[in-house]
Amino acid sequence: RLGLERADTAEKALTVIVDLLEKYGQGGNCMESHMVFTYHNSFLIVDRKEAWVLETSGKYWAAEKVEGGLRNISNQLSITTKIDREHPELKEYAKSKGWWDGEKEFDFAATYSYVNTARMTTSRGRYSEGYKLLNKHKGSITSEIMMEILRDKESGINMEGGFMTTGSMVSVLPQEPNLPCIHFFTGTPDPAR
Repeated sequence: RLGLERADTAEKALTVIVDLLEKYGQGGNCMESHMVFTYHNSFLIVDRKEAWVLETSGKYWAAEKVEGGLRNISNQLSITTKIDREHPELKEYAKSKGWWDGEKEFDFAATYSYVNTARMTTSRGRYSEGYKLLNKHKGSITSEIMMEILRDKESGINMEGGFMTTGSMVSVLPQEPNLPCIHFFTGTPDPAR
């Protein structure tokens, strides 16, 4: 929200977010219950001309400029070796922890998480299922199709049970500056309603 408030481009919003992350860190309980559950955040940051994926691990972060095609995020790190901006100490910290030897190509997701990056798009999980649903409609995605994807319960995109989806948003950002941007938000926590 502060990126939206303080920046007029996607890349400037990315800078706002990483500057705040550096200054304040991140944290806080992700649930209203007494169970403590926290995680690190990922962001899709988009304007009319460009898109970025920002993923974090503590104060460390990597950002990938989306050059085309489809991109999704969901509860795991997905930036691998294409890193366009990064925390200045990202690689050095990984070396100091013994996570990366400094020799092989640096892979953010493989280094900073336990996920096998070779299986990210093939295993069953929200990231993989989102990737499959987006690719099913590649080249013909409309706002209605995005809403359909966000309502999908079978894939786990629309979660119910112990963890529940609390809202969804679809934005249409025409590249033509004279056309209005349109934003759709769910009116209830469940995007299927």
